[in-house]
Amino acid sequence: SDVCSSDLKVVGVKCVVAHDNHVLLVRHTYGRRHWDLPGGTVRRRELPIDAARREMREELGRRIEDWQDLGVLYVTTNHHRDNLHMFEAQLADPKLDIDLTELAEASWFRRDDLPPDTGQFTAKILARSAMARES
Repeated sequence: SDVCSSDLKVVGVKCVVAHDNHVLLVRHTYGRRHWDLPGGTVRRRELPIDAARREMREELGRRIEDWQDLGVLYVTTNHHRDNLHMFEAQLADPKLDIDLTELAEASWFRRDDLPPDTGQFTAKILARSAMARES
């Protein structure tokens, strides 16, 4: 099959997990090791919202049901067109039980004091989150 790699669409989720004025950033044990929003790939026939719930359960050990949809970011990475579905959840309790096979670390950061080495789309997604909070 002669499929150009740029025709492959990857559907992913990125989750803004917030507690007070802090957001959760994670470092994965694979890929680029920068601080990023938690998330992952949407499985075949899985709804993005269900992927968000599943990924947070797997990575953070938290069952989070109540998500706000922040829309979709259309991006191109490594010649793939990615559709990143963005969701946000507010946690009253910041306790996590992270999966150390997937995550090297997870940490809460103030929205206005993020570490310098964040993922490619982190700032853009957090800007979208801030707009949603103001509206």
